[in-house]
Amino acid sequence: MMTFAYSDSAVWLDDLSESVEPYGYPLCADHADRMTPPHGWTLTDRRTVTRLFAPVHVA
Repeated sequence: MMTFAYSDSAVWLDDLSESVEPYGYPLCADHADRMTPPHGWTLTDRRTVTRLFAPVHVA
């Protein structure tokens, strides 16, 4: 989900949810990963990371 605030020149990426955000735009992972904010804006990626594999511990 992409949300933004013109007054703060900020864009946020969040996990998709079932709730409807009035000023949010759902994005698939591919498009969210390629998201670039306008010049002078900040982008904050607040999505949770899903690991496909468990970490390997080497002794």
